[in-house]
Amino acid sequence: MILNETYMLTDGRPIPKLGLGTWFIDDGAAAQAVRDAIGIGYRNIDTAQAYGNERGVGEGVRTGGVPRGELFVSSKLAAEIKDYDDAVAAIDGSLATMGLEYLDLMLIHAPQPWNDWRGGTYAEGNRAAWRALEEAQQAGKLRSIGVSNFEQSDVENIIEVCTVAPQVNQVLFHVGNTPDDLLSYCTGQGILIEAYSPIAHGEILENADVAEMAARYSVTVPQLCIRYALQLGTVPLPKTANPDHMRENAQVDFTISDEDINTLWRLRISDYGQSSRFPVFSGK
Repeated sequence: MILNETYMLTDGRPIPKLGLGTWFIDDGAAAQAVRDAIGIGYRNIDTAQAYGNERGVGEGVRTGGVPRGELFVSSKLAAEIKDYDDAVAAIDGSLATMGLEYLDLMLIHAPQPWNDWRGGTYAEGNRAAWRALEEAQQAGKLRSIGVSNFEQSDVENIIEVCTVAPQVNQVLFHVGNTPDDLLSYCTGQGILIEAYSPIAHGEILENADVAEMAARYSVTVPQLCIRYALQLGTVPLPKTANPDHMRENAQVDFTISDEDINTLWRLRISDYGQSSRFPVFSGK
């Protein structure tokens, strides 16, 4: 079962191949969602300071009924933090809010603040935030560290000066948006890609061709999309608070043919509907 499978990060730590995303899960509902996921078998839980639900996610982790060491819990520095002192305070803030002694992974949420998405470089600010992550890792507060939404030049900016290279780059990755150049670069650097919004924030559900292919495999569109992300060597993080969807998303014990993988890889989605108001779906 996919929930029992892991990749190995280059720092020697295992990470479950399938995780639970918690974007848009309200703080008051997050604890139960995490408990439900853990009960189903999920061991990889992802949140962020920007999600506003770290408190609830932490409660779910603490009350989920399995030892803390069996869970892989991630959070992200707010994208606006481009300063060493602010990053240090934010790392400690996440741990305090979640009620956890350590995080398995912490990422810089984006290379630019959201109000300047794909604008300035913020090179020095990202390096300062990275230094805070490295020191928190050395102190045992973080097990692994990485980045999110970083393009190749953003990653290179960190690698040029870092003591510890990023373990992970969490990016928008789904059928219809396969950043193959970035995937190839990160793989070559030993950086694992985590795939957020693997179901294209729901927009892929409207694609008749993808629906037809899913029917041929006797699976749902979300299952096809999650399997696609897995076969390309990424960690999909489908987000849901619905236990039935959690179970369904983990039922991906099938193989997409090479021909169909290529078909899905060539698809392009450029219209995310109402979700286009979010920077990551804006098309920049």
